[in-house]
Amino acid sequence: MAYRLHCVGASGNSFKVALFLNCAGLDWEPVGVDFAGGQTRDAAWRAAMNEMGEVPVLEFDGRRMSQSGAILTWLAETHCVFSPSGAEERFETLRWLLFDNHKFTGNFAAHRILHSMMPEPAHPTVLAYMRLRVESAFSIVDKHLANRSFMLGDRPTIVDFSLAGYLYYPTEETGFDLAATFPALNTWRERVASLPGWKPPYELMPVGNSLPVRR
Repeated sequence: MAYRLHCVGASGNSFKVALFLNCAGLDWEPVGVDFAGGQTRDAAWRAAMNEMGEVPVLEFDGRRMSQSGAILTWLAETHCVFSPSGAEERFETLRWLLFDNHKFTGNFAAHRILHSMMPEPAHPTVLAYMRLRVESAFSIVDKHLANRSFMLGDRPTIVDFSLAGYLYYPTEETGFDLAATFPALNTWRERVASLPGWKPPYELMPVGNSLPVRR
């Protein structure tokens, strides 16, 4: 039975899981969600799919799983691919997954919404505050990657898929030119993009109804 990933093209958290599935060579299909239309806020959708009201939701064999970090962990353990090796790597995996959700992805995704997906431009002070938080988190990862091929060493793991979630959307959407500002992070991003099965998010998940980008 194939995996069904309930997702939307603009969701970097969905992309984390979609990219893992594709790079692992697993049988899966994207299922579109009307995010912009409020489907994830609908009580019936939440009762049936995810009480937290979020994507992605990974559906398999009658089970529906949510939270990208938890899904990635389950997939890696289930299929023995892109998984940490040994107790130390398992600790490091959890440490970086928590950092990603709390600071790296958490701040970057919020900045992207404020930068290009709100109906009206965000207040400059608010946007500047969020940008500083993104730069702080990105600087930590950029320094960490200065002497590593991947986050935990010389091979990709679910940590790399998690951190990569929002890094392949257009610069005009995110407001960040990573190549110009975070060289080690950008080199690693290119290395991840060279993995067999990699595709950009809108191509990998050409489904659903995303928030419109303000031009």
